Amino acid sequence: MVFSSLLFLFRFLPLVLILYYAVPRRLRNLVLLLVSLVFYAWGEPVYVILMIVSILISWAGGLLVDHFLCLGRERAAKVSLALSVAAGLSLLGFFKYADFVLRTINNLAHSEIPLLQLALPIGISFYTFQTISYIIDVYRGSAKVQKNIISYGAYVTMFPQLIAGPIVQYKTIDRQLRRRKESSDEFALGVMRFMEGLGKKVLLANNAGLLWDTVRAMDPGSMPVLTAWIGIAAYTFQIYFDFSGYSDMAIGLGHMFGFRFLENFDHPYESRSASEFWRRWHISLGTWFREYVYIPLGGSRAGTFGLIRSTMAVWLLTGIWHGADWNFCIWGIYYGVILLLEKLVYGKGLRRLPAVVQHIYCMLVVMVGWFIFSYNEITGGMGYLAAMFGGGGRLLNNGSVYLLYSNAVLLIVLILGSTSFPARLSARILGRLRHAGSLPLVLRSAFVVAVFLASTAYLVSASYNPFLYFRF
Repeated sequence: MVFSSLLFLFRFLPLVLILYYAVPRRLRNLVLLLVSLVFYAWGEPVYVILMIVSILISWAGGLLVDHFLCLGRERAAKVSLALSVAAGLSLLGFFKYADFVLRTINNLAHSEIPLLQLALPIGISFYTFQTISYIIDVYRGSAKVQKNIISYGAYVTMFPQLIAGPIVQYKTIDRQLRRRKESSDEFALGVMRFMEGLGKKVLLANNAGLLWDTVRAMDPGSMPVLTAWIGIAAYTFQIYFDFSGYSDMAIGLGHMFGFRFLENFDHPYESRSASEFWRRWHISLGTWFREYVYIPLGGSRAGTFGLIRSTMAVWLLTGIWHGADWNFCIWGIYYGVILLLEKLVYGKGLRRLPAVVQHIYCMLVVMVGWFIFSYNEITGGMGYLAAMFGGGGRLLNNGSVYLLYSNAVLLIVLILGSTSFPARLSARILGRLRHAGSLPLVLRSAFVVAVFLASTAYLVSASYNPFLYFRF
């Protein structure tokens, strides 16, 4: 079940909200846990058991770590931490990477080891990272141990962020689990944020995806440069509006239930370097890797070699986290190298260039990165990459010009929508109307309702409604 489905919008969510607010506050974590398990079991009736096992292991691990720390038994606490983290990573590794490892062995050794053909448990990468961060934070003393299994289970399974994040660190939500204050203002804010995210996902990401699918179906051997770049631009916008829209919906749902999740995107396509881009894109994942991998490995404090080691380790793991295929490994290495070059070689020179040149550089790096990310078949993707740089033999033709002309409005909307311009324009207009009583609220509400109606109409009439981050 995805947020951008009619089933979720008109059945599941209304029923859950009614149930949640109908029970006393002391029972709301229990309700949240139960409805989240139902939400997950709707698409994963078997793997919900795996998630429950992961919850029990990490919860027990946290209790053991805290117990040994209270007794002053540091070594036993470390062992408990290591075993708990290893158990979580083992579950993730087996279900997500077993077939990838077997395929690689078969290809290298020319063997025929049967694949396990395991379906990827939805959201396993996200909830595994949450359970690991909890245990580590308990060990570090930056989070209190959660002795209530219901509250801890609600944290891990909370359906607003279960499938695709943001990756919520326990220490950022601990107090909210124990005591939060729901209000009509928070609820209204959540509804508006959810509707905005729904519009980004349904109206923008889906249409960008249709354009990308159209271009990708063409023969790259005769594809003009313009067509190839229109296609990869469409995918660039699709993945942004798809994922950031889902994050907006998750944050909005959090508000509806009294939670405040941290932001996950900050207009990343306004960046002027790859380093800045990754400070603005999937912020919760970057924060996780920085706190639990990069800094423990020494980071920039360990000299040039330590910087290289830490950066490449983080980015190889980031690539592997996204998927069990070689293109994700290459994508991670690609960004690791780019970020090191910016840090050690040409970063200072880049910052002295005009802002527009910096931005063009960043978008070229990002779009080539998304090309690597999008092609599971490396050999098949090389033809498209060649077309992007003239391998198709032509800069443009009548077909590419028509493709640009027929999608010009969509591309302009995508470009503007990916920047902070709409938010700044809205703030300026509403600021001028600040003395107009309730008019600003009425205008914003009318806009959000219009977006919701248009999104609903699209969902009713169209069958194309993919969600890219489901596979991660």
